[in-house]
Amino acid sequence: MLGDPVRTVVGERTAKILRTRLDIDTVGDLLRHYPRRYAERGELTDLASLELDEFVTVMAKIDTVSLRPTRPTRGRKGSLLEVVVTDGRGRLRLTFFNQPWRQQELLAGRVGLFSGKVSVFNGKRQLTHPDYVLVSVSADSDEPDGSPRPDGRDAVEAGEATGLEAEADLDTETVAAAAAAFARALIPVYPATQGLNSWQIAKCVGTVLDTLEDLPDPLPGELRARRGLVSLPQAYRLIHRPDSRGDVEAAHERLVFEEAFVLQVELARRRAQTAALPAVARVARPSGLLEAFDARLAFELTAGQVEVGKVIADDLARPHPMHRLLQGEVGSGKTVVAVRAMLAVVDSGGQAALLAPTEVLAQQHFRSIGAMLGPLAERGLLGGTDSGTRLALLTGSLGTAARRQAMLDAASGDAGIVIGTHALLQERVGFFDLGLVVVDEQHRFGVEQRAALSAKGATPPHVLVMTATPIPRTVAMTVFGDLDVSTLTELPAGRSSITTHVVPAGEKPHYVQRAWQRVREEVAAGHQGYVVCPRIGGVEAEGPGDLEPVDEEQRRPSVAVLDLAPELVRGALAGLRVEVLHGRMPPEAKDDVMRRFAAGTLDVLVATTVIEVGVDVPNATVMVVMDADRFGVSQLHQLRGRIGRGSAPGLALLVTEIEAGSAARARLEAVAETLDGFVLSRVDLQTRREGDVLGASQAGKRSSLRLLSVLRDEQVIADARSEAADVVGADAELAAHPALLAALDAYLDAERGDYLEKA
Repeated sequence: MLGDPVRTVVGERTAKILRTRLDIDTVGDLLRHYPRRYAERGELTDLASLELDEFVTVMAKIDTVSLRPTRPTRGRKGSLLEVVVTDGRGRLRLTFFNQPWRQQELLAGRVGLFSGKVSVFNGKRQLTHPDYVLVSVSADSDEPDGSPRPDGRDAVEAGEATGLEAEADLDTETVAAAAAAFARALIPVYPATQGLNSWQIAKCVGTVLDTLEDLPDPLPGELRARRGLVSLPQAYRLIHRPDSRGDVEAAHERLVFEEAFVLQVELARRRAQTAALPAVARVARPSGLLEAFDARLAFELTAGQVEVGKVIADDLARPHPMHRLLQGEVGSGKTVVAVRAMLAVVDSGGQAALLAPTEVLAQQHFRSIGAMLGPLAERGLLGGTDSGTRLALLTGSLGTAARRQAMLDAASGDAGIVIGTHALLQERVGFFDLGLVVVDEQHRFGVEQRAALSAKGATPPHVLVMTATPIPRTVAMTVFGDLDVSTLTELPAGRSSITTHVVPAGEKPHYVQRAWQRVREEVAAGHQGYVVCPRIGGVEAEGPGDLEPVDEEQRRPSVAVLDLAPELVRGALAGLRVEVLHGRMPPEAKDDVMRRFAAGTLDVLVATTVIEVGVDVPNATVMVVMDADRFGVSQLHQLRGRIGRGSAPGLALLVTEIEAGSAARARLEAVAETLDGFVLSRVDLQTRREGDVLGASQAGKRSSLRLLSVLRDEQVIADARSEAADVVGADAELAAHPALLAALDAYLDAERGDYLEKA
């Protein structure tokens, strides 16, 4: 039944709206279209919470009604009916053009549900031609208060309906359903859309509930009984037709756990399948490259680096592929850990590939790893060590001869470590014996790209993915639930602290001038700095990937590199050695700028977010981020990590015109208050969609998370993970759990299944 097309219960026209606008294809999809909230009779909606362009359903009281003529059109007189509704504090305007008869039913003092898209006209929020259902509730009665009408609409009056088959107005059956809803203590309010409002969706759901029979339950009966969870049919009834808040809580508890459990079962199956794959065990040889590298390190490894290194070495020594996520704060030393893992693989006779998201980062890795290895990376070259290896760099900008040599070194095995960008993924790039794939800043790559590189091994290679964006524990158990997770929390000795301040350019413009003075002071002290802008400028209009949404009609264009740099050279930073760096520059020009900045021959770099990851210049101590509110929380944390990488303290200045008290300003203040990336990762996740934990967010589909929150439901996810491990451990094929297997098949459509296969 749940897999039946939704048109079998609601009709073709309504089914088309459900499918195209709400992504509801089946009866099960409809039952899982849960109410967004519940209105209580006598409790009005907080109108201040309405968002612009959101399709809303509100319960409010009519305050004033006015009708006035409008300018004649084509010789015909027109009218505008303006109704103002209130929640007792805020006000919302309803407008109806050329419908004067609605004045007879939209009377001051009446209460109703009003449904439409929020827009702004003359600075005031309004709903234009909203659908509505009116009801007046007596203070002394549980029943709707009103006089019977000849059409059977006792106590309930309906406004114009759009979307239920071909009716011009709501049919008597729909109105009766609305009246029944008002007889309940709680009125479900659904996520709706143009052409299909909340109470019309309620009617569709009700049609299914009235014929709902016993359903196969994906939760094993023993588990459900032990946890005190209601059955699946009961959960659907309680969440769509609750008599109390307790009903909602009982349904919510069961459905949230089911979401977490089904997801964790699939991840547990994937972990089991990965563990069964064959791989070549990679063990560092005694007195080999790894030992030689450790001996030449100019610093002592942190306790965390030693511990994580041992865990990775144990993984590499097994005859099954490692799949590990290495996360850590900006500057925590993940690269050194990855280099030690790559050298262990080279010691064993294999090769390692390091995939970086940008040419700037790939070149930075090539230079820094080469410097760390020294003669160990120059086998066959003058001054090199015969027992060492070779590094190869493969990027899209290499000339023909350099590209050919890099590909030859990779294919022949002469290069033990190959560093590159997406160029590594090309079909003609091959390896002699690829034993380890390291993916830096893994969130910059799709699973297709990671899978393409892993497929270049004769047997499945070991995989290490790294991120400097700290991940909350619950996200690690869901988004990366099929990976083992290691975390670096401490910074290497000698790292300095970073102080961050919000610079309120709108309220105190002179603070911006002080920011430029601080840059000059740092340069005068022998240090260097960055100025980061959201845009390149010129003909482009792009910005970083996770810009905060802005209304460009109400705000000026964001600051651009090509506009700001000349201004600074002529004014606030006159006399300093200033250069620009952005993504439209030729690769050789970008590399030249970075080399000169790293060598200290430049004072200030005015750049886009190409410096966000991997850029390591210990002498850089100050960063000014222009229009900082246009960046996400995690991105600001990453950018800030480019300074304070040496012995001198860092200073980050976040310039914004956003006023105090706004949500965007609060995010900036959160960044300024802490250097703890794990705290900021939770702030970041709270401000954006949690996404599809099985990859549909990368595929452009809506999230598969309906009730489960990876932040709020941490204990639920942990419990579900434990239960899932027990079920899969006892029955990996789920032969004894056909309903659970069916739920997985429904959850994992072809696209998500393909995603997981490649992941």
